[in-house]
Amino acid sequence: MVQVLQRGGKHPGSMNGKPPSSSGTVSTGLFARIRRAFIGAPWSREEIHDIIHQSEIDLDAEEKSMLSGVLDVSEMQVREVMIPRSHMIVIDIDQDIDEFLAIIIESGHSRFPVIGEDRDEVLGVLLAKDLLRYFGSDGADEVSLPKLLRPVSVIPESKRLNALLKEFRDSHNHMAIVVDEYGGVAGLVTIEDVIEEIVGEIDDEHDHAEAAFIRPDGDRNGRPSFAVRALTKIEDFNEYFDCEFSDEDYETIGGLVMHELGQLPRRGEKIGFGGFEFSIVKADRRRIDSLQVQRNG
Repeated sequence: MVQVLQRGGKHPGSMNGKPPSSSGTVSTGLFARIRRAFIGAPWSREEIHDIIHQSEIDLDAEEKSMLSGVLDVSEMQVREVMIPRSHMIVIDIDQDIDEFLAIIIESGHSRFPVIGEDRDEVLGVLLAKDLLRYFGSDGADEVSLPKLLRPVSVIPESKRLNALLKEFRDSHNHMAIVVDEYGGVAGLVTIEDVIEEIVGEIDDEHDHAEAAFIRPDGDRNGRPSFAVRALTKIEDFNEYFDCEFSDEDYETIGGLVMHELGQLPRRGEKIGFGGFEFSIVKADRRRIDSLQVQRNG
């Protein structure tokens, strides 16, 4: 039986209340902190973070980052990792098969919210794999989008990520629609978004296919838009857009945007400077991954 000691209790098997030591001295550092857990003194999250990153802990940098991510997830809310409403790729219930197939192929995603009159009316979720059985046969003309819809999970912006991860696991859903306090759609979140907070960015085959550092991304609000990876060198950004951002202090456009934000990045945040508007498309609590860029004016 494990004996849990309270403050002031003596350690079993010793004469003076101290843990046995081959050297006859009281252990310090890591052992002392571990011992603390067994004498009734709980650790704070900050102390656990400190212990994880102590040099005497035999873990590599990636393992330490993952353990820190586990702790962070229990404190983070959905609004911090969701894909904002403006960046959601959706399918309209009235689109014909050629139209929504083009969206599926171009985006490379596997799940799509299907909307009615506007983005606040999410009717369900379409899984790309549900379309496969209709192709390679004469059944393609029989595709009925409403019949293919799966139920949609709706969650508030304030939901904790650890609770959401459990909900994803229990329901076997991998996507949820996020609503604000007024019931309007604020964005969406996937199980991948949550897991990436623990293990870091997960790049799939489509991510590699779209690996161009700067590429045109259609028009938004009547202005040309560009998808820009945060690791784009400022020198390359300047050459592409014929501008003159300084690269003396920051090497990448993501580093420059992070500096201008003055805080940890959040998806959907926008900032304007140097004649451009930068919108964060993908980020975690430590770095920016991708941006949407438009010229001002």
